[in-house]
Amino acid sequence: MIDNRELKYWLAWNRVKEIGPIRFGYLMKYFSSLEEAWNKSSEIKNIAELLHISQDTWLRIKSEKQKIKPEDELIYLDKMKVKVITIKEKDYPELLKNIYDPPPIIYYRGNFTGIVNKKKAIAIVGSRKATYYGKKIAREIALDLSTRNYIIISGLARGIDTNAHIGALNADGETVAVLGCGLDRIYPAENKELADKITKKGAIISEFPIYTKPERANFPRRNRIISGLSAGILVVEAAAKSGALITADFALEQGREVFAIPGNVHSFLSSGCHNLIKQGAKLVNDYKDIIEEIEEEGSFCENNSETNTNREQEIVKELTVFERKFLTFISTEPLHIDEIADLTELPQAKVNEILLSLELKNIIREIEGKRFIRI
Repeated sequence: MIDNRELKYWLAWNRVKEIGPIRFGYLMKYFSSLEEAWNKSSEIKNIAELLHISQDTWLRIKSEKQKIKPEDELIYLDKMKVKVITIKEKDYPELLKNIYDPPPIIYYRGNFTGIVNKKKAIAIVGSRKATYYGKKIAREIALDLSTRNYIIISGLARGIDTNAHIGALNADGETVAVLGCGLDRIYPAENKELADKITKKGAIISEFPIYTKPERANFPRRNRIISGLSAGILVVEAAAKSGALITADFALEQGREVFAIPGNVHSFLSSGCHNLIKQGAKLVNDYKDIIEEIEEEGSFCENNSETNTNREQEIVKELTVFERKFLTFISTEPLHIDEIADLTELPQAKVNEILLSLELKNIIREIEGKRFIRI
């Protein structure tokens, strides 16, 4: 792990706008440490050539450096309760490290390093102006994937992104939101409560320093991280020109699987997805279409399905008549307790008793809003 003496120079260089991931890599290549790069780079006559930039750009970098105090960067982290991980550390996400221009630093809140290297992740993205249909699909597939131990990655934007995060949380799953601004703020502001919930089960992350505003140019850079963290990306709704399609382009460049949801042929929000399908993206009807493509050969095949079916049959044999009746109604689609009472035609007290019994047997799980899903 990098100590604070060196870390403050990583953070300081990362604040220099003209030093992106590629130029950051040149600094690490040509200097023994980023502290040396910070203190001695001005003395090197051919530094512009080493960094593959013009002299004018180097003059702008020098001017910007003079306004930055490395010590302040550590203070900002502490003040905002933000953690960081650098590309030199072992817990840095392996998938992300292997893209063309991985971010040298990731700022995060939550349990980012504890989950991203332990589970597969699927990105779910789409239009900010999503329809009811798109939002519902995003929630359902995020929930289904989460219940099967996948992390959901998205960008916290309105519409599809928001609903993908919510779907994961409704399944008590883990989700990561990648921001296009510093972690001192949440964009859009209306998602602050959602971001707080995400940090309890997953993380909010950014490559941008604290106090970075959500500028338009930041979001394409954000999108390459969304795809870079994921084994595959699902586009739910997208117009012909959409940020979600930029993310899909990054996914293709990074060798990730691309999936798309078909939509109404008369809707402009279907055109982007339909174009992706024409170009070879896999058409998705439900979560199984994603899993069978992502999982290693045979991991989602008939043998495993048969094993799971046999195990389920053994479990069902040990249930009471009432418990079996409940399982005819409860699936991976969330069902409210009042709906369960209506369907089973049992008194509320008896419903509560049976639901608790099935939860203790780890067959169903209660999620947000007194709703239940089958595990």
